[in-house]
Amino acid sequence: MENVYVVENSVKAKDKIDQLTLQGYTKDEIYVVAHEEDRTEQLSDNLHVNEVGMKEEGVFDKIANVFRSRGDELRSQFENLGLSEAEADRYEEELDKGYIVIVAKR
Repeated sequence: MENVYVVENSVKAKDKIDQLTLQGYTKDEIYVVAHEEDRTEQLSDNLHVNEVGMKEEGVFDKIANVFRSRGDELRSQFENLGLSEAEADRYEEELDKGYIVIVAKR
């Protein structure tokens, strides 16, 4: 089961991640996604949570992402976390607006 949250900035992301850990999620079950790849990496490192990687995507999607637009890559990552195609579209649009998406997945 996935719980998805859209937050405005890194401070609100930290608050949401703290709430999720209090609810019993481990940091390994929490993923952070931003539109820019380097921002995602920075948030993941600073907040000690996951970014979508080879484990979630698999080799085929990881290689395919090299040839995809950033939007297509992000939608693929959301789908690899268990979201539907419609949900992936919706959350990718939120990323386009500059928001951060947090996915808590067990």
